[in-house]
Amino acid sequence: MDAQNDGTGTPVLLNVYDLTPVNDYLYWLGFGVFHSGIEVHGMEYGFGAHDFSSSGVFEVESKCCPGFVYRKTVWLGTTDMSREEFRSFIEKLAGKYHGNTYHLISKNCNHFTDDVCKNLTGKPIPGWVNRLARVGSVFDCLLPESVQVSPVGRVPTLRPIIDDDLGSVSSSDSDEGDEDKHLLPAPSSDLNPVDVPLKLAKDLL
Repeated sequence: MDAQNDGTGTPVLLNVYDLTPVNDYLYWLGFGVFHSGIEVHGMEYGFGAHDFSSSGVFEVESKCCPGFVYRKTVWLGTTDMSREEFRSFIEKLAGKYHGNTYHLISKNCNHFTDDVCKNLTGKPIPGWVNRLARVGSVFDCLLPESVQVSPVGRVPTLRPIIDDDLGSVSSSDSDEGDEDKHLLPAPSSDLNPVDVPLKLAKDLL
C-alpha cells in the first residue's frame, strides 16, 4: 500500500487491477490499462458496462474483482462518513453511472472511482491510473464507435442489493461465488434494479 492510516476517519482506498500482461512493461513508463475499484468500510465499489439504463455500479469483496489481476492498493485519504451515510452516498452516485453509458475513453471505471475519491477526500485518484484514457480522448475522433461497448465478454450475473445487506456489507462468510458481486440500485423510480451481467472492460479493448 502506498501510504498508511493516520488513525482518524475511515480509510478510502483505491484497488488497482491489470487488464493486460503488457502492464508489466507499461507501468514503469507511467502508462497501463487498468481497472480500479474504491474500497470504503471493507467493501469495494466499481463501475462496469451492460445493456440497460439501470446503474452499472457494483460491489465486491475488496481486492477480488472477477476477471482482473490485482496489482496494488493506493491510499487516498479518509472519510468521516458512517457506513450508512456512505451507503446512501454511493447509491445516489450510482444513478449517474448507468451501465449503457459506459465508455472506455470518456466514462470508464476509473472515472467513477475518481468521482468517488473527489467527493470523499477532495482529491483525484493518481493520474497514472487513467492516463491512457486521457491520451485516448485526444484521438477520440479517430476511434470507431464500437469502442464504446462490445458484447464479447461478461462477468457473472449480479443481484441487486437489498436493505438486509446493510447489516452485513462487510461480511464475506455468508456469500460465495456470484453472490459476492452485487449491482447497486439507483434511488430513482425510473431505474429499477435488475439482474444484469456486466461486460469486462478488458473485453472492450
